[in-house]
Amino acid sequence: MSQAKKGDRVKVHYTGKLADGEVFDSSECEDSGCGCGTGPLEFTIGEGDVIPGFENAIVGMSPGESKTVTIPVEQAYGPRMDEMVAVVGKSDLPPDLKPEVGQQLEVTQQDGHTFPVLVTEVTDTTVTLDANHPLAGRDLTFDLRLVEIG
Repeated sequence: MSQAKKGDRVKVHYTGKLADGEVFDSSECEDSGCGCGTGPLEFTIGEGDVIPGFENAIVGMSPGESKTVTIPVEQAYGPRMDEMVAVVGKSDLPPDLKPEVGQQLEVTQQDGHTFPVLVTEVTDTTVTLDANHPLAGRDLTFDLRLVEIG
């Protein structure tokens, strides 16, 4: 039976969990018919479309095979970085923006590139924006099932 290797296009069903067991993402839904599952994730091994630990876990698997892996921070979204958190004055934001904790915003850099940030604190005069990935600084556990190679 063939095994997944670098350069292969694969389809994988997965469920991602945090250390406390909380599910943060899944391609399959336990409540059939609810529509929250996205179907299998499709990517080419070696192209960097998924986090390194996820990709490495698929290498060597055969279609139909399942396994559970824990991916350390360094092979997931990396550590949380304090320099990715900024406190900005409310006066520096668009006047029609009413920031709220938990709100996702998009920041445009001087070069025109945009990136997402999360509002983590709002005071009368400032807003704290966090550009870290929401899963940065966490080990992640994935239940994986290789559906298809090719």
